[in-house]
Amino acid sequence: MIEIQENSSIKDFNTFGIDVKARYFVEVQDLEELKSALQKGVHPNLFLLGGGSNMLLTQDVDAFVLHLNMKGIELIEETDSHVTIEVMGGENWHQLVLHCLEQDWGGIENLSLIPGNVGTAPIQNIGAYGVELEDVFVGCKTLSRIDLQEHYFDKAACEFGYRDSIFKGTEKDKHIIYAVRLRLSKKNHKLHTSYGAIQDRLQAMGVTQPSIQDVSEAVIAIRQSKLPDPAVLGNSGSFFKNPVVDATTFAVFHQDHPTAPYYELEDGQYKVPAGWLIDQAGLKGYRKGDAGVHDRQALVLVNHGNATGQDILALSKYVQQTVLDRFGIQLQAEVNIF
Repeated sequence: MIEIQENSSIKDFNTFGIDVKARYFVEVQDLEELKSALQKGVHPNLFLLGGGSNMLLTQDVDAFVLHLNMKGIELIEETDSHVTIEVMGGENWHQLVLHCLEQDWGGIENLSLIPGNVGTAPIQNIGAYGVELEDVFVGCKTLSRIDLQEHYFDKAACEFGYRDSIFKGTEKDKHIIYAVRLRLSKKNHKLHTSYGAIQDRLQAMGVTQPSIQDVSEAVIAIRQSKLPDPAVLGNSGSFFKNPVVDATTFAVFHQDHPTAPYYELEDGQYKVPAGWLIDQAGLKGYRKGDAGVHDRQALVLVNHGNATGQDILALSKYVQQTVLDRFGIQLQAEVNIF
């Protein structure tokens, strides 16, 4: 039996710790409760809330806020070399990674410690340290917000891109992802250790022949050394996308800043680390009131205590303008702003 609350604070349901209220709020545990909640029609606007990790709330939410808390991990198919699992959308992403490591299933170890829940992972094609969700993605089950019909999107149908998917495009706000299927390796794991500081961290750990567990441990150590714990300091992880620029823009940038790090992409474009741009613009550790740029990772905006969503938003715009003025490169927010 679902319980609908009115004018309920959702401070504890967003990792920035922004204290705003939901006009109506309900938590659902399974597909039938999800359908039942949607059938209530208590408000014309629906607002989906998973782990609350990829959002910035700038005002009270005048909507029916639906918190997906559907749990479960099921083994769907198994061969000598791979497993296919179905994971319910309310599962915490990092807890899923740890579960897979316990089973010695490989493929998502580089995605350790990414905040949020499984159901939101396909929306922005989460990724880190050279690995993206699409690398192991099989498909996802959705419930139509329009007619409550169940659908299945395979990998091709999701139209994944860099931090992008069809659920940010033509299918935006049309579906609720309630389960995700992943294909993971059981043996002969393909390790990705060349991105970022993973190899250096493994060497510091004294590891010469790393396992997937070693890679995860290295990633966790790197992230913890740079990223604040949302339970201690409110944040939503990386606030900005790493900008991708065309060859002409990059040539001008590289001429002016020849030592800047970059990654050449297969399509002839270039990716420049947003954290480097913000740092070099002199904004690492910058603070205005309780809204700030983290002092160890400039890609992260933080709430030092009582910042409002509007405070964080104003800071993000200041960062964007400063970087644009300094480097001629436009930063785009990775988090969803409401």
